[in-house]
Order: sequence, then structure tokens, then C-alpha cells
Amino acid sequence: MLKLLGDKPLGARDAPAVSRVLNSDPVANCMVAARFESHGIEPRMLGGEMWSAGHPESSLCFSGANLIPIRGSLADMAYFADRATSGARVCSSIVGDTDLALTLWENITPVWGPAREVRPTQPLMALYGPPAVEPDPAVRLVTPEDLDAYLPAAVDMFIGEVGVDPCAGDGGRSYRRRLASLIAARRVFARFDDGEVVFKAEIGSMSRAVGQIQGVWVDPQMRGRGYGAAGTAAVAAAVAAYGRIPSLYVNSFNLPAQAVYHRVGFTQVGTFATVLID
Repeated sequence: MLKLLGDKPLGARDAPAVSRVLNSDPVANCMVAARFESHGIEPRMLGGEMWSAGHPESSLCFSGANLIPIRGSLADMAYFADRATSGARVCSSIVGDTDLALTLWENITPVWGPAREVRPTQPLMALYGPPAVEPDPAVRLVTPEDLDAYLPAAVDMFIGEVGVDPCAGDGGRSYRRRLASLIAARRVFARFDDGEVVFKAEIGSMSRAVGQIQGVWVDPQMRGRGYGAAGTAAVAAAVAAYGRIPSLYVNSFNLPAQAVYHRVGFTQVGTFATVLID
């Protein structure tokens, strides 16, 4: 692979082409589209860089806290890998279309070493139409006053899903700020019984077309009682009320969660992979 000198991220003149690519598959590209639509393409505002090995409509990758390959050939993935490894490591994971993400990681791993975990098959799902399960009327928006009660459930979910404690390092201050920001944006939902969180979920990314649901969690002592399906239906209905398509992706080994999402009416529209690096 060539070592890259002087490569620059895409800029304003490339924005129309980038927009066309993101709009070509709004469910798969929701995470990047949400940032691009809100902040534009300039790296300082975007919180990352858009890369291309040639033209954005045939070769495109987002590099920020996550490395997200969007479109490209085997040669393009090698280019993106060389670019990612030419400086200090900045991303904590690679996520996206399974073929692109795993090919990109194959090119990166000789430099960065083994991943903490590779999840090669994650069904990407979307809900078109109303939920097939009655939404739980007790699921509501979480308010700033609920944050202290909500935080332990969010931490438990994060540890179970990602495998690391979000409170490590800074005592949870950055994770708390992230949750507070989502709450302020009216994208955090929960069912509280006697002040305790029974069900929770968040709209992690919301583009103009899609709302991607994340962090679905049910109190372990309350599982098997239908809270997951009814709660997910409530959040999906809220996403639809915002004028977006509800979407999510789930680990292939989490068969109970997949069963819940199918029961709600979600169907698989693609396959993601996630490489957890840090």
C-alpha cells in the first residue's frame, strides 16, 4: 500500500456527490447522514473527515470516532486502511456494511494488531408501517430530571453491549454528557415503575429519513414479560411520528432480541459488521 502524503478530506465542492451517496441507502447510511445533514462536510463541524480514493460516488469513507466505509472496491478499502494507519489512531471501532467493514479491517489489522472483538454478522433492520405489537403507553420521553435514575440502566446496557464500562477513565462524565445531550434532543425513552427503569432505548442517530434505535434494554428481573417488544414498538412509533423510518441493527448471536424485533415488525434490509478496537 502506498504511504499517503498531503491527502485532504473532501470539501464543499464534494458535498452534492456525498449527499447523493448517502441518500442512495438512507437506512445503511443513517449514522453518517445524520452528522452530514446537521453539520455539513467541513471536518471541524462534522466531527470527522470524509475520504475518497477517487470520486465520492464510487469511493467514500467517514473517519471520526468510528471508521465507517460507505462505498468502494477492494483497492479503495486498502487506500482507506493506509490512510487510517498513517497517523495516530483516532477511531474506537469500524462499523458498516459487513463486506466493506471486514475488508477494511483486514487491511488495518497488520498495523494496529488484533481487535478487542469482531462482530461479523449484525442484521440491519427497518420497520415500514405501524408496529405489529401494541406500543407500551407507559414508555415516555426521559427528562433531564430523570437522568440520575436513568443512568444506571444505561451503564448496565453499555457494559453488556460493548463490553467496557463507560464510566471508566473520567468517572462517567463524558457518558453522562452524551446522555444529557440525547435527552435534550428528545431522543431517550424509558418506562419507569416506582422510579426504576424497566425498559429503555435511545434514538442514537437521526437523519432526515431514518431514526436509528440503539441501547434497547430491559431490567433482567423483568425479562420475558413483553416489555421489550411493547417498549421497542413505542420507540419505533415515536420515530415514525418524527417522520423517519425506524431502524436498528442487532448482534447475530442475540437471538432473543432478533425475535423481539421481528415480532414488532422489523425486517432485515442489510448486514453490518462491527470491529471493536479499543
